[in-house]
Amino acid sequence: MDKNEALIAAFEARAKRREERRHFFKLTGGTALALTSASLLAGCLDSNNPDGDNMPTPMPSPTPTPTVTDADVLNFALNLEYLEAQFYSYAVTGSGLSASLLSGTGTQGAVTGGRKVTFTDPVVEQYANEIAGDEIAHVRFLRDQLGGSAVAQPAIDIGTDPAGAFSSAARAAGLVGAGVAFDPYLNDENFLLGAYVFEDVGVTAYKGAAPLISNKTYLEAAAGILAAEAYHAGLIRTVLYRKGLATPTLRTSADAISDARDSLDGSSDLDQGISLKDGKSNIVPTDSDGIAFSRTTGQVLNIVYLNKASASAGGFFPSGINGTIKASAAS
Repeated sequence: MDKNEALIAAFEARAKRREERRHFFKLTGGTALALTSASLLAGCLDSNNPDGDNMPTPMPSPTPTPTVTDADVLNFALNLEYLEAQFYSYAVTGSGLSASLLSGTGTQGAVTGGRKVTFTDPVVEQYANEIAGDEIAHVRFLRDQLGGSAVAQPAIDIGTDPAGAFSSAARAAGLVGAGVAFDPYLNDENFLLGAYVFEDVGVTAYKGAAPLISNKTYLEAAAGILAAEAYHAGLIRTVLYRKGLATPTLRTSADAISDARDSLDGSSDLDQGISLKDGKSNIVPTDSDGIAFSRTTGQVLNIVYLNKASASAGGFFPSGINGTIKASAAS
């Protein structure tokens, strides 16, 4: 073997040893380093104990961050769908969801209030019937996907009591005074305002929850429900704006509801009313890039609980919701 061949062989052998070491560390990860560090620590002598009797106090293992599962996210959505489905179902039929759609894990609750709206505008009535069918289908779909892990319907308040959720929301928006009830079933206009309380929240809730879903099949389904909710929200906003041209107080009432929602979900100015300052329509609430905004689960619960502080119940869910995600965020 000449000098060049020997040199090449030496380089090849060196490269082979390097590759073997790399492979070893890939297999062992940080085990070798941890063992070496432990050995060095054991050999260190404390200045007050030259014999090395005192071992360093081991650092406690950090508490693992709780993981939100796809089922947790879908059950969070299911609670919101129960609320919307019950409101629309009562508004168009005078009765709520079938008992077969209410059971599940957690405490099953009853619905307070709800009755059929005496519609005078046939267009509004048709829209209400269509949306009701979609919301009931959403409940059924989510329950089918979740199977035995689906949460039960929690207690829901959609009544007209002066101290109830709708009246409290309307009072926060300045629509009614102290001790006065707001009745979303009284007429077409009140029904639209009641629906407006929910629809925009549903859109932002699904968009905000999308990054939490890992299963692509569930994510696609959630995107489909988000699209349906966005159609509903756009429809409600459009009809409110159209009617508000003839009755300006209706438009200002809707914008006041938007401001009230915004006051509940934190210091950021997220929510947008159905009209701009110059009176022009604002049917699609987006940012400068034409993208709809998101809400966290905590922000969503701030609105439906009607509470700026961190809470686990209140408003439209007087006993809270079922599932793992149930606390609102502190504003």
